[in-house]
Amino acid sequence: MSVTRKALIPILLGICGTAAAQQRDTAMTRQLDEIIVQENRFSGPVKELNRNITIITRKQISEMPVSSLSEALAYVPGLDVRQRGPEGVQTDIGIDGGTFDQTLILLNGVKITDPQTGHNIMNLPISLSDIDHIEVIRGAAARIYGINALNGAINIVTRKATESGATIGGSLGSSFKQNENDRLYCSYSVNGSGSLVNGGNSQTVSVNRNQGNGYRYNTAYDNYRAFYQGAFNNDTLHQFNVMAGYVYNTYGANGFYAAPGDKESMETVRTALAAVSNTSRINRSWVLAPRISYRYTKDDYVYIKPDKFRNLHDTHIFDAELNNTFDTRIGTFGAGLEARYEHIKSSNLGNHDRTNFGLSGEYKSKADRRFNFTVGGYLNYNSAYGWQFFPGADVGFNITPDLKVFANASTAQRIPTYTDLYYVSKDIIGNDKLQPEKATYMEAGLRKFNGHFSYSATAFYRQISHFIDYVKDTAGIADPSTIKWQPQNFQRADIKGVSLTAGYNTAFKPGSAFDNISLNAGYNYLSPTFKGDPLSTKISRYVIESLRHQFTANLRTTFLHHFTVAATARYNMRVSYTDYTLIDARISYAQPRYQLFADVNNLTDVSYIESNAAVMPGRWVSIGAKVRLGRGAL
Repeated sequence: MSVTRKALIPILLGICGTAAAQQRDTAMTRQLDEIIVQENRFSGPVKELNRNITIITRKQISEMPVSSLSEALAYVPGLDVRQRGPEGVQTDIGIDGGTFDQTLILLNGVKITDPQTGHNIMNLPISLSDIDHIEVIRGAAARIYGINALNGAINIVTRKATESGATIGGSLGSSFKQNENDRLYCSYSVNGSGSLVNGGNSQTVSVNRNQGNGYRYNTAYDNYRAFYQGAFNNDTLHQFNVMAGYVYNTYGANGFYAAPGDKESMETVRTALAAVSNTSRINRSWVLAPRISYRYTKDDYVYIKPDKFRNLHDTHIFDAELNNTFDTRIGTFGAGLEARYEHIKSSNLGNHDRTNFGLSGEYKSKADRRFNFTVGGYLNYNSAYGWQFFPGADVGFNITPDLKVFANASTAQRIPTYTDLYYVSKDIIGNDKLQPEKATYMEAGLRKFNGHFSYSATAFYRQISHFIDYVKDTAGIADPSTIKWQPQNFQRADIKGVSLTAGYNTAFKPGSAFDNISLNAGYNYLSPTFKGDPLSTKISRYVIESLRHQFTANLRTTFLHHFTVAATARYNMRVSYTDYTLIDARISYAQPRYQLFADVNNLTDVSYIESNAAVMPGRWVSIGAKVRLGRGAL
């Protein structure tokens, strides 16, 4: 799913799922008909969407006190962003109480699944400056994306250049605390991009480096990213898009996966990605969109440096898609084919491969002033698990042009990773008898899009059968610590949830000291239950890790035309962990050709953990700048 350039006006659901801050009154009153959303096969105005969707715009990202994609996503209610360090070094993302393996990540519509482990899906070759906007779709989404979108999907859409030019930027930060060598913990980043636009063709190259000596023992990191994107329009009927990227990410992994024994651990992940796509209008009714992609990941994990208990994993993924859209008098039909091949060569997991074939079909009703619906399904064949079918449908009704009620029901599947199936360590043993997880999802909601005040309210119910959890069978065992964890299709996971968002945005008259004020807030509540054998002696590892309460808030104001102050807060309470509140702030000064900013993250210096035993950084102060060279603005 992607949104056209027109869609990047701040009237859609913002960082808290609510309307983003409007710059002028004219922007605030633009019609929703101007916002076009492009899914794999269908496109249409945003008011036709019958799902709980959040969009984060480029402007919002530039004004947030964040330095990585992971940090930006942490302020979306419903997303459980579990970082193991700063700068997006390693991040797991769940949606509405799901695990990180159940979330599908896409880059410009290309699926970034990883058959080795979901720990690697956020190892992306882009930086914040490359992003045009981010789309978050919640709920099972096999009908749209195929397998592995069990709890939803996150699509990152990169910028397409409109003018030739270049941009450079950088930042420097520190906690002003000292490490064991009496040196300050600090970090820096540098980035640059250049674009060449000639008629209907555009090309962009960006490079980025983030480096830090850590924030506690053995948490230093070094990250390089390079990304290329090209768009080539032969004529108005045919367009080709090319993208390629590479990321090298190495970091100390103290407490990341196997505390306390992993104090000296180290991990290096290298990822290469390439994709080519085409969109062709064959005739007035038929649009054909083929795409091919390749992704390679090399994961090198050392339990004790320099090379004790080392795991090496090489993963190759080839994917080909063919999507079609047919406009008719009675509505729009979509049809798609997908073929996917996955191969892994691993010192721990062994050598394995599998293939996946998918066939999708959808029907979307003709746009109506008030009522619309979509129905369809995805037929999947996997070489390890055979045939499965996943239907879905949604419906929406506009009470007024700006106020809509909607409902949807959908299904999805998650294939076990090779880590689930074959991993062996001193604490874990894989299970090659695992079956795929399957989800049934139902959602209903109400939302208001336009105007100074916006809001949304949704409620959902999700049931996951064959839920994969790591368990121990303690029957007859005096000391459970002597038993290894093993993934099993242990229970059925039922989750009920409610999501509430509200936003107020106003622009002041010309000549006022303040240009605008935006206040957005969101609250997410989850009630997870797990149903298994009540007499079972097995204990679970993951069932008690869901967020129960999540609150986010964002206050932003621009004054004197160039200064912006933004403050963000988020409160998280897990089912079985101490709750915590984080406050971040940014002040920035912007001109068309440059921006200066200063951030304070974790303003109150809270000690907290998001995943495993990896204590996150305390208060961190950063300063930075971006400069545009050549024509155009930032």
